[in-house]
Formats: sequence, C-alpha cells, structure tokens
Amino acid sequence: MSAVVVIRHGETEWSRTHRHTGRTDLPLTPEGEAQVRPLRRRLALLPVAPFAHVWTSPLRRASDTCALAGFVDISRVEPNLREWDCGEYEGLTLAEIHARRPGWDLFRDGAPGGESPAQITERVDAIISEVRRLNGSVALFSHGHLLCALAARWIGLSVTDGARFRLDAAAFGILDVEHNSPSEPSIAAWNVVEYGDVPARSAQVPVARRRSDGTQAA
Repeated sequence: MSAVVVIRHGETEWSRTHRHTGRTDLPLTPEGEAQVRPLRRRLALLPVAPFAHVWTSPLRRASDTCALAGFVDISRVEPNLREWDCGEYEGLTLAEIHARRPGWDLFRDGAPGGESPAQITERVDAIISEVRRLNGSVALFSHGHLLCALAARWIGLSVTDGARFRLDAAAFGILDVEHNSPSEPSIAAWNVVEYGDVPARSAQVPVARRRSDGTQAA
C-alpha cells in the first residue's frame, strides 16, 4: 500500500473563533481560501504525488479546500470523512462548554446529542480499512477532530489519544508504514504547513471550480 496524506480544511469563521464545528456547513473565510490555494504546489512536492485517489468530506469547508487545491475533478465524496458531530455543544467554545461541564473532553467523552468516541472509531476504522486495500497514494480532505482520531487509529491507538494530536487549518499529515508492511503503521509527517521551499504565503495558482457552488476560483 502507499501513503495516505490527510489535509485539514482552511479557516472558517468558527474555527477562527475556536467554536466547535461539527455538522454546521460553514464556508471558508477569505483568509481560509488564501491558506488553501498554495496546497496544490505544496502537495505536488510530496514524494507520494500524484495521488491515485482523492476523497473529501461532504461538508463544504473541506470540499472547497479540495477544489481550491485543484482536485475537484478527480475527487470522491466520502460521508465517513465528515467532522465529529458535536451535538448540543455545536457552536460553543471550550470555555463555554467547561462552564457547563468542567473537565469535558470531546475525544474522551463524546458530545451529548452528537457522536461518541465509539461511533467515531467505527467511522475512521472503516476509512482505514478501505484505503489500505487501495493501490496508489491517497489524499483525504477532512476536518481537525476527525483526522486526529484517524491518525491515532492508524498507528493502533484509541480515538481518545487523538486529543494529543494537533492539526492546524490547511495543514497536512502523512500516514505511512515502515518496511512496506501494513503491520508497521507509522506517521511520516504531521501538522505540516509548508513543504520544501514553498512558503506558506506563496502566489495564488489558478484552480478548478469549487464543488459547492460550481464557480471558477482564481
């Protein structure tokens, strides 16, 4: 099997203000669009490029990131890549949640009215099982909580351990294996916002239309 590159979407208004965003389908901010446009060049520098398979969450902040990075025409929408449903805590900051429930942690406790760690484990394990059967490298455009949970499960940890990972807006990670053996999963890179000599604020590159609105992106 080949490597899996996981990419978090760019900034939204709620990610900028640190509000838990699960099922709410927010667009990227202008800053978020600027963050993700250089991804086409950054990802092309990876030794695993070009990608044989590109999957994206159905939520527009991820699918627009995929499109602005230049992959809209070859991408597949994968429902299991949607973000962790935060239920009653949707739109709240961690401080607001802790005022109600001191010590709460999404990865350990789940969200009331949303998804539990066991449900997220089922979802990310299904993704891992499928991508391990594919030939060629894979790119997954998704969300912070979901991708941290996926990375933890990739190396045999629990979803709860995903709380120890950090993935910033428009950053990516590389999930791989040692000695070409699926029994030796590894994380080759994590929370990368630059690669090689491509600066974080590189020039904009023309890209294809966005999946969510069908317009042309400059």
